[in-house]
This record gives sequence, C-alpha cells and structure tokens, in this order.
Amino acid sequence: MTTPRPAPRRIVLDCDPGHDDALALLLAAGHPGVEIAAITTVGGNQTLEKVTRNALAVATVAGLDDVVVAAGCDRPLVREAVLTDPRTHGESGLDGPALPAPTVALDPRHGVDVIIDTVMGAEPGTVTLVPTGPLTNIATAARRQPDIVGRVAEVVLMGGGYSKGNVTAAAEFNIYTDPEAAHVVFSAPWRVTMIGLDLTHRALATPDVVERFRALGTTAGRFVVDLLAFFGPAYRAKQGFPAPPVHDVCAVARVIDPDLVRVRPAHVAVELRGEHTTGMTVTDFAGRAGQELDHLVATDLDVHRFWDLVLGAVGRLA
Repeated sequence: MTTPRPAPRRIVLDCDPGHDDALALLLAAGHPGVEIAAITTVGGNQTLEKVTRNALAVATVAGLDDVVVAAGCDRPLVREAVLTDPRTHGESGLDGPALPAPTVALDPRHGVDVIIDTVMGAEPGTVTLVPTGPLTNIATAARRQPDIVGRVAEVVLMGGGYSKGNVTAAAEFNIYTDPEAAHVVFSAPWRVTMIGLDLTHRALATPDVVERFRALGTTAGRFVVDLLAFFGPAYRAKQGFPAPPVHDVCAVARVIDPDLVRVRPAHVAVELRGEHTTGMTVTDFAGRAGQELDHLVATDLDVHRFWDLVLGAVGRLA
C-alpha cells in the first residue's frame, strides 16, 4: 500500500530579490512540498522597484504565470531606509544572469493587503509566512489586521543570529534594516522560527554545487549558475567567504523538510536602542528571568541533504 504524499504547505514568500531570495523562490516553485500562495516584495537588498522587477523575472524563469506577485513597503516603519550596497547584489539587485522580460503580471494590490487577504481567505493554520527580507510587510500586516496572527500556521524567517551579525558585529541585515518591524514580529503571539546567520553560514554554494547546477542542463539550472557567478566573487570580496552562503534558501528548505534544520526553543528579543547593538536578536535558550521559550531558533543544517533538496527542485523546473 502506497503512503499518500502529504499536502503541500501553502506559503507567502515575502522577499527582496537578491540572489539568495531568487534561489529560494526557485526552490519553492520546483518542490512539491510547498505551494506558493503569493509572492510579496519589500525594499531591502535594493529599492522596492528593482526587487519587484527581479521577483517578476525569477517567477518567469520558474514558470509561475498564475502566482500573485505584489509590491509592498518601500521603507522601514520608523527609520530612514538603509542605503543599498551594490557590492553584494549589484546595481540591479540581481546582477549576473540575463533577466527575462516578465510574463508574470504585477498584482495591483499592496503587498500588505495581499498577505492579509491570503491569510484571512484560507482556513486557519494553513498558510505559513516565509519572510526573507526586512520584516516591514509582515509587521504592517499584523498591526493592520491582528486576526492574521492567530490564523497563520507559522512564521519561518531568514534573519538575525544568536552569536553574530553581518552589518554590524551584533546585527544581521534584515533585522538591522527595520528593527521596529522585527520587534513587532517577534513579540506577536505566533510561532516564529528564526533561520539566522549561525545556520545559513553553513549553506555554502561551493564550486562542486555550482557544477551540479550546471549539469542540470536546464534554463533554471543555467540561471542559478549565472546568479552564483556574480554572487560568489561579490560575497568573497565583501565578506571574505570562500563560497557564498545562500541564506534565504534555508528558510524555504525548513518549511519543506523540517528535519534538515535543527532548532532549539528560545526567547528572542530585538534590541532597538543600543549604541552598538541596534538590530541584535538577543537570544535566550535558558528562559532567564522567567522568559517563555516561545520561538524556535535554527542551530544546525544537514548540508548534503539540503543541496540534494535544492537541486532536485530546480531540476524539476521546465
């Protein structure tokens, strides 16, 4: 007797493509374990206009002609926008591959409204939010329509870190860009799984991984090779990594196969006022001062299974 395949998990992918966001989108598009209910964009790796154009182009590569794509917030809730740095993602936010003319239409609604409509229009507990950029859209949706907090299955976000930062010694880019939004998300009474730098720095697109994408011999595989041909040297020059970590892909992989990512219960608070620590995700694994360990924090990755999962999904794309 054949065991029935579990139903795919419906996700809203809230992103700012970005090379690793692009690969995360391709993973979600190609794997039967998830269904993309909507893609929303937020200003982060580049301006909102550029990352939205990139999302439409990657959705075109993935053949997502019927998926809703909507542009969301273009700046943080309170602070001035962090100036984009073209050294990591280029002037377009997605330098390297030739971006196709989008065949996917942009939804006229604001991305925050799409998030609310998607969650409120679904059965409770059936939509997972997967933010891979600054958390402005997610926080705004939760404040505008608080009922979504009780209806979302989970928030699986790429951001933060319990021992390191990458913009400052303490803060990771997505959290640092809009710490007030991150505070809203981590303070709301829903489960958050934080896929931070301590985990994502293990997901390196090494030369052998690039060759495996090249060997797929598909349009999507070549697109990934071209992504990494820019992203690898750019990351090496700026951050000193021998191969680029594909941060955002880890969040989608966690949703598809939770066993790939080891997690620990923790309480996470976002520092808003520290002179040197603004944007730090202060992570308490011990429940000091009676703090409830209300979220999950990623600590380890099964690297080999991770890349098998990603390559398998990209290989399924026509």
